[in-house]
Amino acid sequence: MNFELGDHVLVLDEDLSGVIKEINNQTVTIETGDGFLLNFQINELVKSEKNQNLKTALFSKTSIDAVVAEKEQTKRRQQVKKRAKDRYEPTLEVDLHINQLVKSSRGMANHDMLNLQLDTARWQLDFAISKRIQKVVFIHGVGQGVLKMELEYLFGRYSNVKYYDANYQKYGLGATEVYIYQNAPSN
Repeated sequence: MNFELGDHVLVLDEDLSGVIKEINNQTVTIETGDGFLLNFQINELVKSEKNQNLKTALFSKTSIDAVVAEKEQTKRRQQVKKRAKDRYEPTLEVDLHINQLVKSSRGMANHDMLNLQLDTARWQLDFAISKRIQKVVFIHGVGQGVLKMELEYLFGRYSNVKYYDANYQKYGLGATEVYIYQNAPSN
């Protein structure tokens, strides 16, 4: 681009403009509107009309408005999508920890505690079947695995259920989820 002394120029990548006062090879000295003398390389300057600013030199009014409108649009937050199956299925949670079933387990034998936990599981499973609740999560804890093994034996006696480990992220290792088939005859 050919620049001459007295040309009005805009500085690229900065909000500066001025008049060319000196040209020395690839270096151009401009005087800003505030009276400062600044040096720039030729490739950093654009010739402009007097009093024209950088925005109107590089963009049309409509493109500036479009860019501003796009930047000002608020982005809608993406909602966490649940599968339809998970969204509409009520899940019954049954905590079989002994301290959730009785005020104090003092004086109870291990056998009595286990029977109480299994009876509670049976009652809750029968309740879920009668109320057409499709999923029940039995929280049994990890321990030695005796309660989990007994629960699996109990669930195996029902023809209309399948059971599997519950969601690890939500319950960890100590829970079993039971899915109840609704159209099968119940025991």
